[in-house]
Amino acid sequence: MKRIIALLFVLGAVSFAAAQETLDILTVSGHFGTPQPFEPGSTFTGETTERGAMVNLVVPIVLNDKQIWYNSVNYMQWNVKNDIAMADDIVNPINIHGFILRTGLIQKLSNGNSIQVVFMPRLMSDLKKIDHKHFQFGGTLIYEKIYHEGLKIGYGVLYNQETFGPNVTPLLNLEWKISERWSVSGLLPISSKIKYQATDKLQLGMHHFGLVTSYRLGEEAYQNDYIQRSSIDLGCFLRYRIMGGIHVEGRYGYSFGRSYGQYNQDEKIDLALPLFTLGDDRTQLNENANFRNGAYANVRVVYAINL
Repeated sequence: MKRIIALLFVLGAVSFAAAQETLDILTVSGHFGTPQPFEPGSTFTGETTERGAMVNLVVPIVLNDKQIWYNSVNYMQWNVKNDIAMADDIVNPINIHGFILRTGLIQKLSNGNSIQVVFMPRLMSDLKKIDHKHFQFGGTLIYEKIYHEGLKIGYGVLYNQETFGPNVTPLLNLEWKISERWSVSGLLPISSKIKYQATDKLQLGMHHFGLVTSYRLGEEAYQNDYIQRSSIDLGCFLRYRIMGGIHVEGRYGYSFGRSYGQYNQDEKIDLALPLFTLGDDRTQLNENANFRNGAYANVRVVYAINL
């Protein structure tokens, strides 16, 4: 019985899972951006297409009724492709990969609140000539407070040593069940969902996802460079339970501030924060290849368990 109680605790406490009626254990998704022209002022004509894929597996391990060892493995891949001939030292097409491990302890306190300490090593690379420079290290610290049965708020910070320099993001982990049908969850400012439970099988609403990531390049022509990807995806979603714990989810929306900047390894910043950077005097090597923001569609298959 204690293990069952502890498992319910982890399902409600893990910030990355955004506790709700279900916990997503395995997610496989594909991202499809609409072809977009280059930004005004570019010497290139034609269109650029963005594609992506993601796989996420969550494995919490119950230690006792007050401690959970949280684990998740995430793989992401991004491809930016066009038929334009560019200079040999400019990445084209862009094909980058990220492997992120999240592992750490969730400690339940005597007052019912909890502390989460999670370590996050990453391999962010084009998977060419991998060395220690392709690895990044960071983590999160979150204190989660229960205000009442339907509201939990976690306060914390994320730190990651990106290829371009230190990245610090204050976090607000929100889990708010407004009514039987309406709820809000998210790890702000990175992600959020406003959800409406239309039927037992159908859920719909609005979502956003925004995160800056960087990838070390190993290809010989530009092995001293890195790619910084930025994007804020905002749109609507519809999720339907097919059978058992298997769901299919479709998302449609618009990407804002999307870019794949290429920089030399010596081009660093002093500090990156969610809305601005300090000491950013970098020169983007592929500025002429920037393409416009545009619509996207995302399709995912999810295996989830009920809380």
